[in-house]
Amino acid sequence: MKIVSWNVNSLNVRLPHLEQWLGTFAPDIVALQETKLEDTRFPDTALVGAGYRSVFAGQKTYNGVAILSRESASDVQIGIPGFDDEQKRVIAATVAGLRIVNLYVVNGQDVGTDKYAYKLRWLDAAHAWLQNELAQYPDLIVLGDFNIAPEARDTHDPSVWNEHHILTSTAEREALQRLQALGLHDAYRLHSQEEGQFSWWDYRQAGFRRNLGLRIDLTLISDSLRARCTAAGIDREPRTWDRPSDHAPAWVELV
Repeated sequence: MKIVSWNVNSLNVRLPHLEQWLGTFAPDIVALQETKLEDTRFPDTALVGAGYRSVFAGQKTYNGVAILSRESASDVQIGIPGFDDEQKRVIAATVAGLRIVNLYVVNGQDVGTDKYAYKLRWLDAAHAWLQNELAQYPDLIVLGDFNIAPEARDTHDPSVWNEHHILTSTAEREALQRLQALGLHDAYRLHSQEEGQFSWWDYRQAGFRRNLGLRIDLTLISDSLRARCTAAGIDREPRTWDRPSDHAPAWVELV
């Protein structure tokens, strides 16, 4: 079973890419971020034609998350329970016995700003919720655009992306470590210790061609799924296409 996270950076623009990629990569479950579509405009019919059912939560221009699956989803949760937030950044559902939690983590703008403080509050709320989710659903996958590069080797230049920089600051990395300490494992690192493997590249400064990237799109799996995880990786191919998202799909495979 292939489970994938992909920040498509506008589903309206990237729908042809998504349809092409679904046909070739053939995932079983896909978590999308930054769909940037109101629910009334979500391309549900087109995705049914591609063989996928969808649950989604969107808003105009910003944010937006969805879960696509070959099997129907149940027990859908939108947003972090008890956390007052109008931004559509979270959707969870149960598919084929797996609890899928799709996160589009706050960017944070810059260290020390109000948006940075909001990011840390958001991550604290996510931690409390995921602790309960794990207790209820042992077979749990938390995936998405985390907007945090876990370690120095997940950045193209650790001297720039340091403990004072947004996406790599000490507080952000500690918040991610607290999430993992609940019993969640970075599936990619279960299979590769390689440096310089990224999932996001800035559109500017020929970022992709020069491999000036970060690994911020993660697939975290629970303890009970660790033995079932046979592979994990990042599919760079869609980033080479015309008018691509700035993110590439991050995937994990379970038996």
